[in-house]
Amino acid sequence: MGNSIKETKRPPYGIIAVLMVGAFIAFLNNTLLNIALPSIMKDLDIDASTVQWMTTGFMLVNGILIPATAYLIQKYSVRHIFLAAMGLFTFGTILAGFAHAFPLLLTGRMIQAAGSAIMMPLLMNVMLVSFSVERRGAAMGVFGLILMAAPAIGPTLSGWIIEHYDWRMLFHFVTPIAAAVVIIGFFLLKDKKEKVNIHLDVLSLLLSSVGFGGILYGFSSAGNKGWDSPYVYGTIIIGTISLIVFILRQLKQEQPLLNFRIYRYPMFALSSAIAMVVNMAMFSGMLLLPIYVQTIRGITPMDAGLMLLPGALVMAIMSPITGKIFDKIGARPLALTGLTIMTVTTYFFSKLSMDTSYAYLVTLHAIRMFGMSMVMMPVSTNGLNQLPARFYPHGTAMNNTLNQVAGAIGTALLVTIMSNRTESEAKALGEEAMRHMTEQPTPEVIAQMKQQIAMKAMLEGINYSFLISTFIAAVAIVLAIFIKRAKQAEDPGEMKPAAKNVTTAKLAQN
Repeated sequence: MGNSIKETKRPPYGIIAVLMVGAFIAFLNNTLLNIALPSIMKDLDIDASTVQWMTTGFMLVNGILIPATAYLIQKYSVRHIFLAAMGLFTFGTILAGFAHAFPLLLTGRMIQAAGSAIMMPLLMNVMLVSFSVERRGAAMGVFGLILMAAPAIGPTLSGWIIEHYDWRMLFHFVTPIAAAVVIIGFFLLKDKKEKVNIHLDVLSLLLSSVGFGGILYGFSSAGNKGWDSPYVYGTIIIGTISLIVFILRQLKQEQPLLNFRIYRYPMFALSSAIAMVVNMAMFSGMLLLPIYVQTIRGITPMDAGLMLLPGALVMAIMSPITGKIFDKIGARPLALTGLTIMTVTTYFFSKLSMDTSYAYLVTLHAIRMFGMSMVMMPVSTNGLNQLPARFYPHGTAMNNTLNQVAGAIGTALLVTIMSNRTESEAKALGEEAMRHMTEQPTPEVIAQMKQQIAMKAMLEGINYSFLISTFIAAVAIVLAIFIKRAKQAEDPGEMKPAAKNVTTAKLAQN
């Protein structure tokens, strides 16, 4: 990559534009599905713990494949990587669009993930190499604006499609656009890659896949199987051991699959930790809100999508603004302000009732997204700014891997907490109802009572999950206190020859 796109006065805007369109389609597909989850649950007769695999399965594949992106970016040209990624994404979209059973739908979704896993690290790396540190905040802000347009359009478009058509139309809608992007990329991307002497360590890739995959699968299965299941704690233990062996192996290699030495740079390490915590908390809103408004409140998919629109627009508009502010004042003030807003609004979401007003939900979600806009891009950019340029592929791959892992763990954890709380609350409410019953109820009364108990129990489960998210978000505030403005560190690989020359010069003088 370093030989393919060098930092110049004029960045390669054509390449960046094509990559952004591809990334936009991948992002749009993600946000389209959030509103569709209740419809998929009903149509395929599956529960929340199963349908969450549409989100966590996507992240599982991302978590497994993203570690290899650092190798791919260094080995192959932008053109080859982009065409392979978008080709996989398009095939997965077609397969999911014609799925009539959940396993086939999930397979298509995971093939989509195999393509999109490569897109974000590739685009981020091109952006980092193309813009200087001084201009990077504003550039990343514009990049954020374009990508945040997907969450703005996605839920509303999804709601309209689901209200008028079958949920499979969400995939049929994306297919021709994705295919067109592949064709455009084929003709427009012409960059060449010089031959690079780098080899893929298959054992590292295997350890990485078992490590990240085992941990993600374990957490994702907890909602269905329970934390005491051998499948859950067994896969988490195997994944953790494999991950430890993988990290130790990477530290010993000259050309690691993922370079964990980048954690020697404190601002990158801190930004990575904050991003993971925020991702865990963020997915509570993305997953729980659509379930609440459609299942409990009976709000139509279209109105549910419109409810999320103002928040997504706020985030899109704020992205370039926070990018410019970041260039001037750094990440710390932005992160502390944003995380405080995010924590407070998440707490208010833990107080939802059976008749919380639509306007209140719209406003609270918009304020939450306003806070979020100040956190993710400034914090991650600040961390990456400290890395020497040759570590950019490893930095972007590491960030994207851990963000996917954190998001999947957060999603699985919160859905499991919601399911367990719902189950225990339903049992308690049922027992209480039986105690207060004075005469034998009719079947109609029993059915009505069961429905009311189920709704109240699910509401309690959702509120409790949001409360846990509040504590998770509060952890990020504590971490953000230690953020400092990062300056690019000297490359230790480039310092050695220089030091040698100085020593030689001194010996010559003597």
